[in-house]
Amino acid sequence: MDSMALEGIRVVDFTWVWAGPYCTKQLADMGAEVIKIETASRVDTVRREPPHKDGVFGINRNATFSFYNRNKLGCALNLKEPGAVELLKGIIATSDVVIENFAPRVMPSLGLDYDSLKAIRPDIIMVSQSGFGGTGPYRDYVSYAEHPSNFSGLTSLSGMPDRPFGDQTALSDQTVGLMAAFALMSALHHRARTGEGQRIDVSQYEAVVSIIPQGVMEYSLNQHVRERNGNRDDIMAPHGVYRCQGEDQWVSIAVATDAEWAVMTEVMGQPELSQDERFSDALQRWSNQDILDQLVQDWTQGLTHYEVMNALQAVGVAAIATFTSAELMNDPHLKDRDFFVHVDHPEVGPHKLTGPPWKMSDTPGRIKRSAPLLGQDNEYVLCQLLGLSSEELGDLTQRGVAR
Repeated sequence: MDSMALEGIRVVDFTWVWAGPYCTKQLADMGAEVIKIETASRVDTVRREPPHKDGVFGINRNATFSFYNRNKLGCALNLKEPGAVELLKGIIATSDVVIENFAPRVMPSLGLDYDSLKAIRPDIIMVSQSGFGGTGPYRDYVSYAEHPSNFSGLTSLSGMPDRPFGDQTALSDQTVGLMAAFALMSALHHRARTGEGQRIDVSQYEAVVSIIPQGVMEYSLNQHVRERNGNRDDIMAPHGVYRCQGEDQWVSIAVATDAEWAVMTEVMGQPELSQDERFSDALQRWSNQDILDQLVQDWTQGLTHYEVMNALQAVGVAAIATFTSAELMNDPHLKDRDFFVHVDHPEVGPHKLTGPPWKMSDTPGRIKRSAPLLGQDNEYVLCQLLGLSSEELGDLTQRGVAR
């Protein structure tokens, strides 16, 4: 089936690095026409991240860029050159959505603030993703993924209690990207009903705070600062990650009820443990976790992580192998669901990308094309959308306005 859920929606994408492109990737996967705008003199920095395995650097060779920017069109303009911003305004006039993740001062400095965009297209929806939002005392602070993760308190809650804070950098970017995409879907629905556009102000700081209710609510209700507890749970035991047979192989296990514990001890070949007063109910198991975890790991170390997972899942106990990237790429479940998609890129070469993590019966998302080369689609955007002639495009390219 060729139909896609967001067909007919055109997005002007000013985003760069991770958080913004992750948002627009979701839209492109679902059929929106996403036009990635890059300034020829300052490309998306992810294009210049370390190269793939051949060790050759190049602005198009990075696999991370390929992931975050698949399905998008590429238009490169030098905004420092006269006429470039006017071209951008022409593109915006044909579009439904403008998305950016610059500091709040950047778009107004280009004459592309929300009021200016409304003058171009009254029902435009503008999504602004920044570190701290468009208002407040921190609005102009420069921020990357690790900063909201730390400032929000997320890292203070992750990791082992006797070690430094855990790194949650990637989670920060993906979280704000998904939230921005959700907010945009709400705004598109509102516009379909009312004909009205709006501006969406997304704070990465607030997006991350919103996903850690335990720490916030514990202090709000009890004035208690929650501490890191590693892999342990507030109620369940055993609950942890246990070493398995082989080099650096692990499995995570979570036991929610006494009945689950009883069948787990049967699988372990130690049914007497379910009657041991130290482990006979949830409170006793939770109170004796050090001893319990050692007993569980003594068992798991004799089996592979797949064997532990399959044996416990067979009796209804939540157990999942901890995969390396190689194991993940070859996992039979993901293969059965066609999660990984093969793409070919003119410079990166053939490689796999993750597909949309949801299945839709009538309008499924899919990967239609690889990430664009710098300025790859200038002819489509400037000639077909704006109506410029080939001679005019050649002149713009010659003068350095377009790449």
